[in-house]
Amino acid sequence: MSLLGPAEVRELAGRLGVRPARQLGQHFVHDPNTVRRIVAAANLDPAEVALEVGPGLGSLTLALLPATAHVHAVEVDPVLARALPATVASRAPGYAARLSVHERDALRLAGLPGPVPTALVANLPYNVAVPVVLHLLAVLDSLRHGLVMVQQEVADRLTAPPGSRVYGAPSAKLAWFATARPAGRVPRTVFWPVPRVDSSLVAFTRRQPPAAADRAAVFAVVDAAFGQRRKTLRAALAGWAGGPDRAAAVLVAAGVPATARGESLTIEQFTAIAAVEGTRQ
Repeated sequence: MSLLGPAEVRELAGRLGVRPARQLGQHFVHDPNTVRRIVAAANLDPAEVALEVGPGLGSLTLALLPATAHVHAVEVDPVLARALPATVASRAPGYAARLSVHERDALRLAGLPGPVPTALVANLPYNVAVPVVLHLLAVLDSLRHGLVMVQQEVADRLTAPPGSRVYGAPSAKLAWFATARPAGRVPRTVFWPVPRVDSSLVAFTRRQPPAAADRAAVFAVVDAAFGQRRKTLRAALAGWAGGPDRAAAVLVAAGVPATARGESLTIEQFTAIAAVEGTRQ
């Protein structure tokens, strides 16, 4: 096993004619200690199947292969996707059979052939990190836990509790699927090109949804509540409910003060609001 360092990352990129694309949120990890740290923090069982989104040049992929039974690497960039098997074959030949590469957009993923993925472990592209995590948890019931590297601001939002200054729609929606926690910071110096912000690791563990409720209906309440953050729920949910008075009645029936704000509500409370409105329709 030979992991990629700074010189190897630049040499491989040059050979492939690859220049990191900011529109794709590409920042390649070039520090072997960082990828080892990610794999260790992911707490993977050797029998697990990992799903990696945005493997890029293969830095994290190479570290994941010995720690798992199989790795599904989903890469939207065709040049990178087609080069990854050769990189693994040359640097980790004993593990090449454990890799499946899928040249696809993770946001359009609905399933994967082969072993069923149980853990999401990825250095996610900055520009799509939140929608990718939420989409994969929605379409892949087999994902039981994961560890993702995202920019610091996104990590703060994903792990924020109700009442926090940065608690918002991403926080509440992730809480529908999983419990999440910060798992450490990552300096910007381990990436090429160096991003303008630091990154952080977010660990999550799948849980049962808070109730047998329609997820789309609950998320509609969440979106409405955070669409006007500084307004009371009576006002913020007026458009969703059909008027402020009806919004207030729904909130009272759900046991939520009409003067509360979305930033203070748990996902269970958002679910209760959606459930009350569902019985009125």
